[in-house]
Order: sequence, then C-alpha cells, then structure tokens
Amino acid sequence: MTIGQSGVREASCPHGLCDGSGWILAEDDAAQPCRCRETRLSRSRSQRMGSGIPKRFRDLLREASFDRNPVRGLDPLILDEVRRFTRHIDKNLGGGVGRWFEGDVGTGKTMLAMLISKAALDNGHSVAIYSVPGLLAQIQETYDDNSNHSYMDLFRRLCTVDLLHLDDLGTERPTDWVVEQLYSIVNERWQDKRSIVVTTNLAHDELRKQLGARTVSRLFGICGEPLQIMGEDQRQRSAPELGAPSWP
Repeated sequence: MTIGQSGVREASCPHGLCDGSGWILAEDDAAQPCRCRETRLSRSRSQRMGSGIPKRFRDLLREASFDRNPVRGLDPLILDEVRRFTRHIDKNLGGGVGRWFEGDVGTGKTMLAMLISKAALDNGHSVAIYSVPGLLAQIQETYDDNSNHSYMDLFRRLCTVDLLHLDDLGTERPTDWVVEQLYSIVNERWQDKRSIVVTTNLAHDELRKQLGARTVSRLFGICGEPLQIMGEDQRQRSAPELGAPSWP
C-alpha cells in the first residue's frame, strides 16, 4: 500500500496486474507496460509541479463527500455541478473543460476546486496546483542565474499538465508583466484545449479590469460561466475548537 498525492491510501497496482513496478512480465520474459504505468507517470509529473494538495485539504478530503461535512452546507446546485464534473472527469479533461469558482472569502471555493483536482489525480491525470502569487514568484525565480529551471521549461509544463489549478486569481498586483504572464499561460491552454480550474474573490467584470479582456475571454472559453458561491466566511464559523480542522 502507498499514499498517493491526493492523500488517499491506494494499492500498489490499482488494477492488480503488476507487482507495483508498472511492468508485467509475459511468458516469453518480455516486459509489457501495465495499465497503471501511465497513472504513475502522470502522478510523477504532478509531484514536480505546484504544491500538490495541501495537508489541510488532504485531511478534510479524507472525510469530505458531497452529502457530508465540510461541503454539505454549500449551495446544492453548485454541489450538483461539481459532482457531475468529477463524475465525468476523464471526458472533461480530455475536452479541455474547466470550472471557475467566484465568491467571497471563506465560502468554500478552494474546497470545491480541490475536489476536482483530487478526482483528476485519483483518475491518473497530472495536476498542478498553485496559488497565483506563488506561481508568479516561481516564474520570477527562473530568471535567476542560479535557477535549476528555465522559464521555457516551466512554461511548457504549465501548458501541458492535464489540469492547472489556479487559486486566488486576482490577488496578484496587476503589473504589465503579471498580466502578460497569465495571458500567455491561459491562452496556450485555451488553444490546446487544456483544462483549468480557477478560484477568485473578484466578480468577472472586476477580473476583466485587472487581467484584461483577452485573458478573461479565454477563461470563459475553458470554464464557462463562473459558479458564484455566496455565504458567510466558514473559516470564522469553524475555527474556535482547538485542534479542529478549520474551513479552508
């Protein structure tokens, strides 16, 4: 048994076909790739990008389902949409379809986005999870002379990972450089029909002012209309108990 990036315990080979190596030894002693090999390669690619699913969310996602806390209290229409999306995760990611969560602080946007990222990981897809300020900082680091990664290498991986998860879009300072970086990534993924999941505190017209019409238009092309999440700040409601997991 091993622990996957999604934080869920899984068998060495989910199909029970190999010894966990990703290869099956045939009768003629020729090695053939197991069905789990591509899943392992995708997860390996994911581990080299972004933060993975953060520990707070891994802990919550172990207990979370669509009819139990901590997501049970959210808008049932939003939950139904996320449930449908994750049920058809292979088709959605294969078609370059994403989702866009818009709402106030602490209303559960990131939790819902993490449910999508977890479903993608559990189905063998590569996923890169970034807060947008963290992503921009990582891009800037590629400019350093001592950087282990080139800008083009990072850009290529951002554009080819199966699912790019961008959290807190709109919290970055909208300099010309920032606007151009985000446009380049979103545009490349839109052109290649690659999925994005986005969370933001800004309404889409505010986001358009901050990032420009080009970027937001392409987000619409990938994600469709934003899923608007209203309500109180759940972090404040769930925080008081010492040691209890608070709402992300």
